[in-house]
Amino acid sequence: MKTRAFVGIVLSLMSLVFPVTAKIYKGAEYRTKQSFLYGRFEARIKANGRSGMLTSFFTYNDSYPSTPWNEIDIEIMGRYTNNVQFNTITPGQANHVSHQYVPFNTAQEFHVYGFEWTPNYVAWFIDSVEVCRQTGDHIATLNQPQKLMMNVWPPAYPDWAGPWNAAVLPAFAYYDWVRYASYTPGTGNTGTGNNFSTQWRDDCDAWDQTRWDKASHTFGGNNCDFVYDNAVFHDGKLVLCLTTETALGYNDGVAPSPLWARIEKDAVRIHFSEEVTATSAMVLANYLIPSNTVTSAELLSDARTVVLNVPGAHTTTVSSIAVSGITDRSPTPNTSALKAIVPTKATPLTLPLYINLGGGSSGSFLPDQAWGPTVEYGYAEGYAGSFPGASINGTTYQEVYQSELAGFTEYAIRVPNGIYTVTLMMAENYFSAANKRVMTLTVEGNAVLTNFDLYANAGWRTAYQRTVLANVSDGMINIHARATVDRPLLNGIMVGYIGTGVKEGTGQVPHQDDLAILGSYPNPFNGSTQVAVRAPAGDRVTFKVYDLLGRQVAQQELDQQEGGVVTTRWDPRGSGERPLPSGLYLGVAEGRLRSRPHRMIYIQ
Repeated sequence: MKTRAFVGIVLSLMSLVFPVTAKIYKGAEYRTKQSFLYGRFEARIKANGRSGMLTSFFTYNDSYPSTPWNEIDIEIMGRYTNNVQFNTITPGQANHVSHQYVPFNTAQEFHVYGFEWTPNYVAWFIDSVEVCRQTGDHIATLNQPQKLMMNVWPPAYPDWAGPWNAAVLPAFAYYDWVRYASYTPGTGNTGTGNNFSTQWRDDCDAWDQTRWDKASHTFGGNNCDFVYDNAVFHDGKLVLCLTTETALGYNDGVAPSPLWARIEKDAVRIHFSEEVTATSAMVLANYLIPSNTVTSAELLSDARTVVLNVPGAHTTTVSSIAVSGITDRSPTPNTSALKAIVPTKATPLTLPLYINLGGGSSGSFLPDQAWGPTVEYGYAEGYAGSFPGASINGTTYQEVYQSELAGFTEYAIRVPNGIYTVTLMMAENYFSAANKRVMTLTVEGNAVLTNFDLYANAGWRTAYQRTVLANVSDGMINIHARATVDRPLLNGIMVGYIGTGVKEGTGQVPHQDDLAILGSYPNPFNGSTQVAVRAPAGDRVTFKVYDLLGRQVAQQELDQQEGGVVTTRWDPRGSGERPLPSGLYLGVAEGRLRSRPHRMIYIQ
């Protein structure tokens, strides 16, 4: 994880004092003349959505270093489609970073982002809803007047900003309006109180030079210079542009180009440098794959990825794919000429899947790795931690819980569409007290652990597992992490396949409050099978197994802490009991209600 302060960036006035060599990329920064002490700051923004760069809205004390460093950030990292980073940077350049999952694409829609800064807290809002708050001792050190700023730039740190590819230029971030409200101490400190008074709103129709400056500087760790020409007003919006040095301003004369391609089972996935039109992306003649036939083309919701249906693609050797005739969404459209790209041939993951986060291979657990277009799973941001020799209570997976991935933002796993169980594995190896690590983990857009204190729930060096259901419709399991106190972590992930998403005999996906057996994997099986049960909150559920004569042959109380999906493993061979013969068995979940029977086929 990297931030401007963390990597020792020297901003603003220092850059004006010390000359720097001109850089080949040019960005933009827009900043107030006035400095503010506390208040509410808001803007309606559509981000640039390109890996390797960011769109920002923040306050900064530009009298540093004569006074202590103060900064409050909203940074929308282009590498993520649905994630927003918040940060306060306090004296000594101490970072207090948190990430927020959002259920929309930050580069496709305008949304209102803002924060309130008071002597007692800093709170961040998205579309007027508070999503994050900091109240620690560091807040009192945010006591320096700060200017309000917005900029776009490419950090020199790909582990933070994501991989950089100049083919994505030009890139644009849009600001519809900016609003400032002053703060007066009072009782209304929850975000809806009466101690914020709107002072002005700028609709970004033109450059108000009485209020705003454009920047013309750079700083260490920034791969661009800020220039006046790249802060443009167009169609009632402030547009901050990131361009090459020879094509400044709000002008896009570059056609889309394929950045990478993957050969998957009976499909080819192509990712473009910018958003493209569906009408051009779906023309089959625009794709040429030697010795293969493209039968259909689908543009995904990110408007940059096209999935081609190519029967038998994974069984043939494809050395290149030719792409042409793809049109972007610029006001003056650009259409691509013929370009060839060398694809990567994907190796699908074997399920069930086990990953040792922050560590190497261990038994059936795969080693961890960074995410990218050529891999099937991996992390974004974060760092590995190791506790060799630590004794972890409550588990046989000692090596897995002795390594960890901390401070990560997102974990992605490519899987076919369907229903999966996802088991999050974690243990507190560092802190020996509560309220030292608090985090929120989101799986497929659903917060499954909210403000979760790992030590308070599991104790010191004790394995904790949370199994949830993931209904995948985009070929990807996405796990997002947000820090409330310190850094989030995971030690391992286990993924099991349940089915296609249809509840037996109904044709419907179970309602979230139903008591239901969602499936079992593997099925048929010759050893044991993992069974996933959805249980309502507050219900005590028992899993029972019956043979075809209606005799109960097994019973297990489910380890259920709260409503949701819980898994259990059934082994017909027994544990010191008489093993069962091969055959068809019926599993039933019983609580206040009784689930439909679920068929399981056991083959010795």
